[in-house]
Amino acid sequence: MTARFFRGEFTYKFPLSPGPKFLRLYFYPNQYPGLDITSSFFSVAANNYTLLSNFSAYLVSATSPPQAFIVKEFVITVGNKQMMDVTFAPSPNSFAFINGIEVVSMPANLYTGQTYGSLRLIDTNYFFELENSTALDTAYRLNVGGRDVLDVHDSGMFRTWNQDIDYIFGAASGVAHYDQSEATIKYTEATPVYTAPEAVYKSYRSMGPNPYINFNYYLTWLFTVDSGFYYLVRLHFCENYLQKVNQRVFDIFINNHAAEKAMDVIAVSEGNGIPIYIDYVVWVAQSENELWVALHPNAESKPEYYDAVLNGLEIFKLNNSDGSLAAPNPRPETKPMLKQKHSKEGRFLKPGKVVIGATLSSIVSILLILSLVFWQRKLFLCRTESINRRKVSPNQCRHFSVADILTATNNFDDALIIGRGGFGNVYRGHIPGIQYEVAIKRLNSKSHQGENEFWAEIEMLSQLRYINLVSLIGYCNEKQEMILVYDYMVNGTLRDHLYKNDNIPLQWKQRLQICIGAARGLEYLHSGAVQRIIHRDVKTTNILLDETWVAKVSDFGLSKMGPVLMENVPITTKVKGTFGYMDPEYFRRLHLTEKSDVYSFGVVLFEVLCARPAVDTSLEDDEVGLASWVLKCVENETIEQIIDPYLHGKIAAECLKVFVEIAKSCLHDVGVERPKMRDVVGMLEFALELQEAAGAKQAVEAGDTINHAPTMDELV
Repeated sequence: MTARFFRGEFTYKFPLSPGPKFLRLYFYPNQYPGLDITSSFFSVAANNYTLLSNFSAYLVSATSPPQAFIVKEFVITVGNKQMMDVTFAPSPNSFAFINGIEVVSMPANLYTGQTYGSLRLIDTNYFFELENSTALDTAYRLNVGGRDVLDVHDSGMFRTWNQDIDYIFGAASGVAHYDQSEATIKYTEATPVYTAPEAVYKSYRSMGPNPYINFNYYLTWLFTVDSGFYYLVRLHFCENYLQKVNQRVFDIFINNHAAEKAMDVIAVSEGNGIPIYIDYVVWVAQSENELWVALHPNAESKPEYYDAVLNGLEIFKLNNSDGSLAAPNPRPETKPMLKQKHSKEGRFLKPGKVVIGATLSSIVSILLILSLVFWQRKLFLCRTESINRRKVSPNQCRHFSVADILTATNNFDDALIIGRGGFGNVYRGHIPGIQYEVAIKRLNSKSHQGENEFWAEIEMLSQLRYINLVSLIGYCNEKQEMILVYDYMVNGTLRDHLYKNDNIPLQWKQRLQICIGAARGLEYLHSGAVQRIIHRDVKTTNILLDETWVAKVSDFGLSKMGPVLMENVPITTKVKGTFGYMDPEYFRRLHLTEKSDVYSFGVVLFEVLCARPAVDTSLEDDEVGLASWVLKCVENETIEQIIDPYLHGKIAAECLKVFVEIAKSCLHDVGVERPKMRDVVGMLEFALELQEAAGAKQAVEAGDTINHAPTMDELV
């Protein structure tokens, strides 16, 4: 791979026709002979704009997900009789480098120079004037609901449109619709053919077919951005199947502010298959570094479908008053490792012929690829070879070889699978040298989220030992395998014994004891560990039962650590968890506290009482979500009608009253009004005492003698 290096300031001068241009800079931060790429820091300016300042391609490439090469795309307007000057200036005692430069002309007013009054400034009553002189830095360009659109398939300007799945957050990701080849896109004067390729308008993401679920969540995308800048947010829409006004109407929110109320794509576009886009400008303050876009059905319009839709999304950073687009380099959590092999599918440039220019319709494209020679653009595919290996003390948990795992699972025999999930499969097995059975969880190689969860769980569980927490025995991270080894829980998950199975139903007292054990595990995480831990995915499938029916909280892949000795201090973070168990306050405000676990545990308590899932889409709309349905039943005093039929007549009235009150308090909409887990433990223990007292009273009245409290085995 060739590149041009600079020990001093160096300027390229490009004679261009006036108008807006895409300027793309290509960096491949590999090791080059005689140079330490980790010490390369430099600035880049174009005409009067600072594009990069003290930039390190090495540090940027090491951020998650790691990148083999970097493409920085800018929009710069060239004036009359003006050249485009691109200047590279090394930082003191450093050097600059560049692997490729690309300049592509674009139509006037595609992004800049829009008429005043057409751009709303979010969270104000003002409009924003985006002048031709404004420089833009492309932050994100997404084909929402579709696959990646490579530059050669763009509408003439060699833009790359990435799929959106990596930027969706929240438990519900909606439904992706792509490859609708039968759809006909009818471009207009307002939305010309070069605005976005047909692939963008033929694919989309909607919320899904269930109106109840849709009305209780926001279809949301979250983006990391640089603080202290204005951003242009462009949303692309096209209804390919709906035909009438008021069939699908929704609200648009940007950074928690209403950007558009009652958006009806058919009404705005005036027809089916007609693409449109809407632009907004939002300010991201110095204290923030996230930008999010959310869609939600508009109930006031009473549309035919309670749904929302988005086809494409573009986000651009706008230069500040000093003409700068520069931001600090990222700070990786761990020291980045140079990747000698490509780690991300993408395009790069290969030495070849000089390309002077080409004409495409009315769009003039000038391709200037520079290194030690001029280059011609080509494509290549590459695979990820490296794994983010974090250091885990051998005293904390054991490292197993792939050979050990293959022996234990009989080469991952499907007959030994005891569980399946988004992370991958869980196998039952015997590892040489360990006398007891173990559970082996294998990361699905196609899971992007699993790698982070893998290391999070190792780091978390290797420091925790408690009777009501699952024990991590060890791990394996060889040959691209990521595997966790736990104690095997003979009786499976709590959910296995509540519904949709052939297991003998649990007695009420046994359910209480299991709930108490799980609550103690969560209490230990919140206040017993040196650093408080928020589980963030409390549910019945993450409560395991050992051979004596002791409950153990499991699956710490989504857990977050909070400040030492500080309770209920919110952590601002992306929303993750499981739909039906998720704290609505956490979802709305992005503030995670221990009370988020309390809410989820409240859902678990009612799941134990009613023996039904947290979300059941086979039921009537108002019964789909267990949390909202059970609260309505409590309010109407009809709770006994939805209790597990097996438990009818087996729960003491006093115990039931206390249990329902505990669970109800956990589901309070406001987090600070919910009890702490230590209080939940105490109240559950009190409920158990009431149940035992009622049982003893019945036995005495029947003339029986109580010699001892029944054991777990007797209760089964």
